[in-house]
Amino acid sequence: MTLSVLAFSQTKVIAHRGAFKAQNLPENSIAALEEAARIGCFASEFDVRITKDGEIIVHHDDDVDGLIISETNLKELRKHKLPNGEKIPTLEEYLKAGKKLPQMRLVLEVKKSKQPEMTLEAARKSVEWVKKLKLEHQVDYITFDFEAGKLIAELNPDANVAYLEGDKTPEQAKTAGYNGLDYHYSVYQKNPNWIEEAHDLGMTINAWTVNEEADMNWLIEQEADFITTNEPELLIKLLH
Repeated sequence: MTLSVLAFSQTKVIAHRGAFKAQNLPENSIAALEEAARIGCFASEFDVRITKDGEIIVHHDDDVDGLIISETNLKELRKHKLPNGEKIPTLEEYLKAGKKLPQMRLVLEVKKSKQPEMTLEAARKSVEWVKKLKLEHQVDYITFDFEAGKLIAELNPDANVAYLEGDKTPEQAKTAGYNGLDYHYSVYQKNPNWIEEAHDLGMTINAWTVNEEADMNWLIEQEADFITTNEPELLIKLLH
């Protein structure tokens, strides 16, 4: 078996905020999660934020129609629906939908709040929900917040936790408790040795957000474990 074929068999597809683009679905919606499963993605990535009253919702931006999530209670935020008519999912609702798709992993990104303590609380409560719903075997974690990722690793030592920012060497991330890197693909292109270094440390390599065929092919050749993309259909086609 050639190296390139071996790499093709190893790299897995992660739908960024679900498989939303081809079917014009809202990002981070349960519909996009279900579509990612339907087309055969290995995982679906999604973002979580904490509300003023300490609830965890699935949403990328820090506001909903101009309402700052960290300064607004859940009840008020839920009055605003997604374009397909769905309510903005709570983490509980999203995880319960994911639990019905046991063949697919769920990649939970803890977004940064303006207040560091709120980011840590979002991380803590996310782990609590995953444990409460007995989904530890299905959920992986990613974050740009170095301290939040360290906390997740402490709260659940068996969890897969990957760092997003791209400013730590594999060894620095590993020492802090991370077992994966999830950097923008350009970081690996500037530091191609990091992929091998991470693998030598037993870490996984994920890359975001990879939408061009040439970049996908480069990462596949480099034996990236995962590729996160807004074009999961294209990546699935390349891998098969």
